[in-house]
Amino acid sequence: MADYDCRPGGSLKFKGGVADGGIVKKKKKSKSRSQVEDSQDREQQRDKHRLGSEGVDPAPGSASGSNRGSPALSGKNDKKTEAERRFEEVQRRRLQAKVARHARKTHKDRVNELNAKLEALSEHHDIPKVGPG
Repeated sequence: MADYDCRPGGSLKFKGGVADGGIVKKKKKSKSRSQVEDSQDREQQRDKHRLGSEGVDPAPGSASGSNRGSPALSGKNDKKTEAERRFEEVQRRRLQAKVARHARKTHKDRVNELNAKLEALSEHHDIPKVGPG
């Protein structure tokens, strides 16, 4: 039993601390206000140039690059093939039909349908009774 009497306390130490030549993380440089405002101005100018032919101004302060990969919001792109355009159109129609179908039913109707479906299932699907009684 004397072997277990002396136990070191404290937390475990990582190998190679800063003093031992370990990894030292660099601090990030913060941008000055003028650089941030300048970049926002350039972004707004770029958006206005893109949307200039449509005559639509983007909302001020909006995140311009949040929906760039979205097929429904991508707009007209001359680089897409005819099949790609048809595919996106069909997907957009399917999404609209799904939303309309989902919006027709109330929560109460959905609960009633689920209960009817569960009633129609056989006893094989019932939750087994566990324990005595």
